[in-house]
Amino acid sequence: MSSPRQPRVTWLIPAVLSALPSMALAQSATERTADTAATSELSPVVVTATRNKSVAGETPQKITIITHEQIEQQLAITNDPGQVLSNLIPSYSPSRQKLSNAGETFRGRSPLFLVDGVPQTNPLRDSARDSYTIDLSMVERIEVIHGASAEHGLGATGGIINYVTKRADSGRVNQHAGVSLTSDDDLESEGFGHKLDYQVSGQSGNWDYLAAATQQERGVFFDGNDELVGIAYPGEIQNSSSYDLLAKLGYWIDDNQNINVSANHFELEGNHDYVPVIGDRDAGIPTSARKGNPDGDPGYNDVTTLSLDYSHADWFGNDLDAKLYSQRFRAQFATTPFFPYVDEAGNTLFDQTRNESDKLGGKFTLSRDGLLNDRLTLTTGLDVLQDETRQMLVHTDRIYVPETQFRNYAVFLQGDYALLDNLTVHSGVRHEYAELDVDTFSTIDRSNVTQDNVTVDGGKPDFDETLFNAGLVYQVTSWAQLYANYSEGFGMPDVGRALRGISAPGQDVDTLLQLQPIVTDNREIGARFDWDRYRFELSYYESNSDLGERLSEENGVFVGNREKTEIQGVELSGEIQLSDAHGLRLSYAHAEGESDTDGDGKVDTELTGINIAPDTLRLAWSAAWNDVLSTHLQTSYYFDRSVDDPELEFDGYGLVDASLAYQLPLGRMSVGIENLTDKDYFTYYSQAARISDEYFFKGRGRTFTVGYQLDF
Repeated sequence: MSSPRQPRVTWLIPAVLSALPSMALAQSATERTADTAATSELSPVVVTATRNKSVAGETPQKITIITHEQIEQQLAITNDPGQVLSNLIPSYSPSRQKLSNAGETFRGRSPLFLVDGVPQTNPLRDSARDSYTIDLSMVERIEVIHGASAEHGLGATGGIINYVTKRADSGRVNQHAGVSLTSDDDLESEGFGHKLDYQVSGQSGNWDYLAAATQQERGVFFDGNDELVGIAYPGEIQNSSSYDLLAKLGYWIDDNQNINVSANHFELEGNHDYVPVIGDRDAGIPTSARKGNPDGDPGYNDVTTLSLDYSHADWFGNDLDAKLYSQRFRAQFATTPFFPYVDEAGNTLFDQTRNESDKLGGKFTLSRDGLLNDRLTLTTGLDVLQDETRQMLVHTDRIYVPETQFRNYAVFLQGDYALLDNLTVHSGVRHEYAELDVDTFSTIDRSNVTQDNVTVDGGKPDFDETLFNAGLVYQVTSWAQLYANYSEGFGMPDVGRALRGISAPGQDVDTLLQLQPIVTDNREIGARFDWDRYRFELSYYESNSDLGERLSEENGVFVGNREKTEIQGVELSGEIQLSDAHGLRLSYAHAEGESDTDGDGKVDTELTGINIAPDTLRLAWSAAWNDVLSTHLQTSYYFDRSVDDPELEFDGYGLVDASLAYQLPLGRMSVGIENLTDKDYFTYYSQAARISDEYFFKGRGRTFTVGYQLDF
């Protein structure tokens, strides 16, 4: 493919750099001590997902830090990352309990998933697998930025979810080993699963290192009525095998300079032992499963991410961070009754598809504080990304989505200024330039794999977007803080879905409306309260886009409708430390949204469960009864929700989970129970997002997990 023309934003780079003679690139050497300090309640938590390394609790937008302890509490109950995120992020949709996270939204829009700042989301063809690229056993904490953000470029129209992987422990060699066993409450052999994990880390001189591995086998899932949960076409986590390998090697050049290399390979593949049994939505009969031999090959996720980081904490008085990364992403889907073909024996079979995406990118950040009498901090940088994506038919080697190359360049400048001792102003600007390169291609007739549909002329559409953010943080008293924020996010629509769905002749890539970018603006006001043992945060937000993307189902296929969308919501979260041993957490989230379906410029139709989560109330109680015994009890209640389409009304339900941890003379044991009351329910996605007999799934019933962990 031809090289893209020079982006029109390069003149900004020398201007910005000259304004800041020394600044920073993404993870400075100071983070080495910050990570250790973050374990102390008295030390500020540096949010690495923010390019200016904001401190949690001092930002003009809502930020949630999911700690290592909280992750461990959830993993004692479930290994489903969608469930973990839903349990801990107020406005994250209920988990589908599938490999696909389509319909799992954040504030009604798509989140940008990162692993140590490396984007996992695929901008060209969303395979809805981006939350399943790393095992949570590898993660030290999760940083969540609520609302549209341009911090890391395209994709974060709903917010940012950054997985921060574990780092080497200081000093001697440290090892960790763990094993867990999972079963349904009837102890059915086909429902058994297990997980093994091992980690070794340490420091030697100027070197630090970490190596970790996990291996997991998952049995089938049973609902609250002890029936098999149905098999989904896009991909399954039940009846599957996975493993994850993580390696990190760092070298400290001096006290201020560090270089780090990391690699992570994650693979999950279905065991291919069960076939779906179609349900009957109108009759209330769920989609189920039975033992059998599915057509085709198993679906899988296969993801390899490499990154090289350099940081300098005092480069001419500034922080300098640089990151280079690559990612190879493969997502194969199971066989569906589309794309028929005849094999050599004359049998009619059906093909299956695989998404293939390869990313190369770099992030460069410079930051300087202490300006204007120690009141101003400036941060600037440059981001570059190249993504090549296609979707192919596995058995006939034909191209379903044409190979598309995406190049994205961005420069940004962010400033934080202490206007008064108790009033801080935050503002910034980011300019995005993006270009697509698509060759002329022919679409495929889904009902006949040997026949082309229409020819579409290729092209090189390009986009320029300048994105702004501005916010205020006002410290009213020592215990009360107010904040307000305006931020914009930039994302691409599902380009592959738009291209493969063209059915009218005479189209060309350059003029397709569906390929215009999604710009979302987020307005938010909030308050934080911190009284000794009580912490609360309340925020109200509005998330609007003049040309958003609303998914709808047409003839069994989801298509992206480019429409004006408006979403509003409220989030409440709080912590109450009843005593040194007992703590409560609570959260409540409400959201509603509408889209403009008739094109008159006014929103008129309620967004369904494919976009908006139900009102959700969550409560959790953690207790340390003595030096060896601790417990955790949590409940989530999803309230009824009605929309314009009566077939997508949602009957709410409540779920209760519990876990217990016991310190043994050697190691520690845990027991977790998911869905403690064995609630029999249909998932939110099945009720409120899709009208389908094939996707009418119940949720997982009571499930036990017993684990043992040893650190040595």
